Amino acid sequence: MGNVDSKLNFRKAVIQLTTKTQPVEATDHAFWDQFWADTATTVQDVFALVPAAEIRAVREESPSNLATLCYKAVEKLVQGADSGCPSEKERQIVLNCIRLLTRILPYIFEDADWRGFFWSTVPGAGRAGQDEGDDDDDGARPLAESLLLAVSDLLFCPDFTVQSHKRTGSDTAEDIQSIDSCEYIWEAGVGFAQSPPLNYTHDLNRTELLKLLLTCFSEAMYLPPSADNILNPWVTFFCATDNRHALPLFTSLLNVVCAYDAVGYGIPYNHLMFSDYREVLVEHAVQVLIVTLEHEAGPAAAQHSLDHSASAMEDMEPVGPDNLFVNYLSRIHREEDFSFILKGLARLMTNPLIQTYLPNSAKKIRFHQELLVLFWKLCDFNKKFLFFVLKSSDVLDVLVPILFYLNDARADQCESHGARVGLLHIGVFILLLLSGERNFGVRLNKPYSVRVPMDIPVFTGTHADLLIVIFHKIITSGHQRLQPLFDCLLTIVVNVSPYLKSLSMVAANKLLHLLEAFSTNWFLFSASQNHHLVFFLLEVFNNLIQYQFDGNCNLVYAIIRKRNIFHQLANLSSDPATIHKALQMKKRKKTTTTIISRINSQETISMEGSRPAVPAEPGTLKASLVAIPAIDKLTEKAQVSEDGTMVCLQHMTIDQNVHSPQHTPSPQHTPSPQSLAADTSGIAGASDTESNSGRDNEEAFQPESELVRSRLSSVSSSAVYWNPTPDWVLSWKSKLPLQTIMRLLQVLVPQVEKICIDKGLTDESEILKFLQHGTLVGLLPVPHPILIRKYQANAGTAMWFRTYMWGVIYLRNVDPPIWYDTDVRLFEIQRI
Repeated sequence: MGNVDSKLNFRKAVIQLTTKTQPVEATDHAFWDQFWADTATTVQDVFALVPAAEIRAVREESPSNLATLCYKAVEKLVQGADSGCPSEKERQIVLNCIRLLTRILPYIFEDADWRGFFWSTVPGAGRAGQDEGDDDDDGARPLAESLLLAVSDLLFCPDFTVQSHKRTGSDTAEDIQSIDSCEYIWEAGVGFAQSPPLNYTHDLNRTELLKLLLTCFSEAMYLPPSADNILNPWVTFFCATDNRHALPLFTSLLNVVCAYDAVGYGIPYNHLMFSDYREVLVEHAVQVLIVTLEHEAGPAAAQHSLDHSASAMEDMEPVGPDNLFVNYLSRIHREEDFSFILKGLARLMTNPLIQTYLPNSAKKIRFHQELLVLFWKLCDFNKKFLFFVLKSSDVLDVLVPILFYLNDARADQCESHGARVGLLHIGVFILLLLSGERNFGVRLNKPYSVRVPMDIPVFTGTHADLLIVIFHKIITSGHQRLQPLFDCLLTIVVNVSPYLKSLSMVAANKLLHLLEAFSTNWFLFSASQNHHLVFFLLEVFNNLIQYQFDGNCNLVYAIIRKRNIFHQLANLSSDPATIHKALQMKKRKKTTTTIISRINSQETISMEGSRPAVPAEPGTLKASLVAIPAIDKLTEKAQVSEDGTMVCLQHMTIDQNVHSPQHTPSPQHTPSPQSLAADTSGIAGASDTESNSGRDNEEAFQPESELVRSRLSSVSSSAVYWNPTPDWVLSWKSKLPLQTIMRLLQVLVPQVEKICIDKGLTDESEILKFLQHGTLVGLLPVPHPILIRKYQANAGTAMWFRTYMWGVIYLRNVDPPIWYDTDVRLFEIQRI
């Protein structure tokens, strides 16, 4: 009964607050104590007993009472932090205030007139609850600073959120103001060796405080998207030198996340029998981490005292960003710390992929999107960590789950700003960042043997094959509004292509199918940027031929079989009649649904145990995303020199000729179309079921290519009006890098045709064996320089990440629904 009475009393206090028309004095302790002193409400109770309409009513009709309520709640937290919450009653008061502030703050933020309230001192209320001898300077702190410092202190409060170090039998409580919080780090890992015993009460209390922190930081949700790098004042203060717990808290959050093992000893169904309070803490820890790792425009020389810092940080350079969390992250450097972080993140990212014989017997985490953002920030802010990730095959432990997520996310058939489409973007951004480094391409040559069930064709090959097959799947059967990502996907393939030693037949045919789709007249002419995709694919083929010819007989064979594509590109018509006819084709495209049904019946068998990714359930909430910048804004070009170093290339357009002379081959270098007719009668059929050639360009599409055509047509038709001209076509056609491929065809096609006729070959393995032992040394043009497009930070992606990150946090915090039904402006919330 006591709990029922407690809820009733709390509800009565809320009703009193909403019905009072006159201001209630801050000194009326009997009235204000009703909200926290004699209640034992859960956070769910607080959200149910304090309706949104009543908070807004008090805000509009009795603003002074709402201001006093906020002030008094913060005051109680400050008092609790000062005293160290030695009694159970004081801890309950602190928890009640935490829950009440978590409920109220979003309604403060949604009103522009109230947003500055926490950054001012409360007139006339500043002395309440303070002794006369208290230092005036502390009392003059803005309410936001007092709140953040109190929360920070409470996160290292002995017997409330951390294990007490006082000796058994000692009567004196630890003084929270004098303890060294670096000795109370929550988990072993970076810079801390001892792993404190698990205490579920401490985990619950930490989680409630982190919820309140996230709510404080969420003011960013109530501001419209802006390209300006506007720093969050809550984050800025919390991660500055005023917060004496910045280092141990950063370390605690990072270690708690990276040390977490969702599966444990692997006992089946253990997650259904026992509550895992640590998982909820880990979720909120990673969310607080990604929000606080907010980078300002440039590094500053502010130096935080590291006198008592953990050993991992001892010899960091003193100069770094003002944001101490970014500062500490960028200065981690020990290999054992990098190994701990990478193994922990890889373990958690791989968790949703775990397969068991007993259905649903293993626990699956759901915060993989936040983990991807954290991994991104680690790689972006700490280049030593990025190089550590790439120096061994451990990077593949991150790559495989990312590709799994990409393959799963492409099934999101709702609007392009669905939550899973955001997941697809962050995965592609990470791979774009990694692909700018040579070692990533080299690591992709490792054979792919861990069979993660995905609905993709079965193949035997490397991680590079896996990447290409999944990228192909995204382009041909993903959501039709994913076209802005095509540039990024192909840029990744271009970046790694000079290092891929041997593509499988399946992957080789996928690349040729993409070229076939992108080089049709209707697609090339339907938008001003579409020809860039052809340039990317030709660059891939040139890199593989010039630098990895010996091991890529499958690709060479596929190029020979599909050689008509290259001839049609070389002879691309640019007269007005051809352009007009091509654009009319879009109106006669087939429907997507019929093509999908055909592709499902004809594509090679998917992996055992896989299931098609399913769209989101009806009623699911989703957050919108801002548009991503174009690829030339996302990347900067670098040329790989002979010694392996990279030289930046400035002011280059995407199809500028950076190779050795590459133009439409002259007659003396190019065989006539008749001598290289696309007739495969003398060449055996390919093993990949989708391979086909020897047809007119408009009829040569297999189902996958038709699917590309259907999906891309709907994208192009919704774009701004575009009128291609013959001069425009000629401007880029003259730069098509076809010389290397045409020379290869000129040399090899007659040889292959001759061996087929002479030996009566019907088995493609013999042709592959011939190509494998062939050579083009001295026959190809001089190898072109390797061109890498490296990711570069810019305002557009910073805005995208901010929108995506807060959208994920909004959608993930549903118990309680902290921000639900508030006037969020950073993104739109819609119901699918």
